[in-house]
Amino acid sequence: MRAIRLSFLAILAVLLVTVALANRTVVSLNLLPSDLAIFSGVSFRIDLPLFAVVFAGILAGLLVGFVWEWLREGRQRAAAAATRRELARLRAELAHLGGNPGAISDQDEVLALLERAETKTTPRA
Repeated sequence: MRAIRLSFLAILAVLLVTVALANRTVVSLNLLPSDLAIFSGVSFRIDLPLFAVVFAGILAGLLVGFVWEWLREGRQRAAAAATRRELARLRAELAHLGGNPGAISDQDEVLALLERAETKTTPRA
C-alpha cells in the first residue's frame, strides 16, 4: 500500500511540475477593475506566474471547503462531546456504586433462568 501511495505522489508531483513549467507566463492581478481603481484611487497590482495563480486558487478553494465543512459539522461534534461526557458520568456513577459492567457471566444468566423456571413450576400452598 505504501508503494502505491508513493507512486501516486510521484505522479502527482510530475504533473504539477509539468503544469508549472507550461504556465510560466507572468500575469497581472489587479485588486479592482481599471475604471473603478481610477475612480477610487486604489490600484493594487501584482505580477505572478500563471501557475502560482492557478495553484493559489486551488488552495483557496480547498481551505474554504474545509472551513465550510467544519462549521457544518459543529452540531455533530457537540452531540458527540455531550455523549462522551454522559458516558464518563455514568461510568463514574457505576464505579461509585461498586458495580462492574463485566460482572455478568454466562453462568449467572443460566442460574437466573433456572430460578425463574423453578418459581413458575413450584405449586403454591
